Amino acid sequence: MAAFACALDSGADGLEFDVRLSRDGVPVVIHDETLRRTGLRKEAVAQMSAKDLSAVDVGSWFNLTHPGLARDEYAREGVPTLDQVFRLFRDRDARLYVEMKFGADEGFVDLTQAVARLIKEHKLHSRVVVVSFDLAAIAQIKLIDSAIRTGALFEPKSDLTTVVRKQRMIKAAIDHGANEILLHRLIATSAAVRLATESELPVVVWTVDDPKWIGRARRMGIHALITNDPEKMLSCQNPER
Repeated sequence: MAAFACALDSGADGLEFDVRLSRDGVPVVIHDETLRRTGLRKEAVAQMSAKDLSAVDVGSWFNLTHPGLARDEYAREGVPTLDQVFRLFRDRDARLYVEMKFGADEGFVDLTQAVARLIKEHKLHSRVVVVSFDLAAIAQIKLIDSAIRTGALFEPKSDLTTVVRKQRMIKAAIDHGANEILLHRLIATSAAVRLATESELPVVVWTVDDPKWIGRARRMGIHALITNDPEKMLSCQNPER
């Protein structure tokens, strides 16, 4: 939650974060499948209740890893629920990209239903984009609520190198009802962006921390950039054009 507030205070237009299901079926906001990295303990997220996860210290790891950026209050950060995040930013004009993540043995039905329900409860259809690498989950969200905006995520793979295969990638996104396509920066080539744009799929590129991408995005017609460092990106005065 501290990172989200910091991002918006730095001038970011929105947030991208990951959501998983806790043991008691509550969508919680955390990237990893386990707590090993950020909680410094061995449990899996799916093995703990949302209440127990909220009490886990998931900030001290950052203080230890990045001493120059450390703050005492980070050690009081717990794993928030999606409901808490929606409540925090309900009155702030921010776009929210919600990436659904699933464990190896988890289906996607329960999480998609819970995410769709919370979007409806908080009346956030105009500001939330639900994204996933699992395109079947994207299609499921559309079945639950066709008004929810969705995005198809793609990462670098050897089979995404040719134009023909990029066409297949874009077709797969469209076939699963995606409204946007999210490309890792290594596959966000001019050809890929052009093909997606011609198919009326806005392109979001992740994760870019080089300010040169600002000019590149303007030139290529990229819809949005996802970055780890919005302050650095926005401080660039002379982006490449």
